[in-house]
Amino acid sequence: MADQPEFLMVPGAPVPVAPFSHAVRAGPFLFVTGQMPTDPWDDSRKLPDGIAAQTRRVIENLRIVLEGSGYAWQDVVQARIYLTDFERDYAAMNEVWRIHFPAERLPARTCVGVTGLARGALVEIDLVAWKP
Repeated sequence: MADQPEFLMVPGAPVPVAPFSHAVRAGPFLFVTGQMPTDPWDDSRKLPDGIAAQTRRVIENLRIVLEGSGYAWQDVVQARIYLTDFERDYAAMNEVWRIHFPAERLPARTCVGVTGLARGALVEIDLVAWKP
């Protein structure tokens, strides 16, 4: 195990929208930067329409970063979700979110409404994963 944090840029993950790493590994923890619903193969492509499609894309982008960092979806212990229209999109986002976790293994989570996200996205999600 490294004594210092590792700052990771994951091949195949979306191009960051600002100057930051895709993830930082510190001991057994992995802190995954908030992912947007951008296409990892074509950053210029229009964002998907609607909260369900954007949430699916964000989750896939998170999976790319997790796996590229040596972690898996089942290692996720905490998530923060940001929605630009909380009242409208909360239920639909949750429908997509819940299929990725068994009911007995839901990560801790915070979900907040925000006034805006980069590129006009409807949703952004960041994660903390843990692996002994």
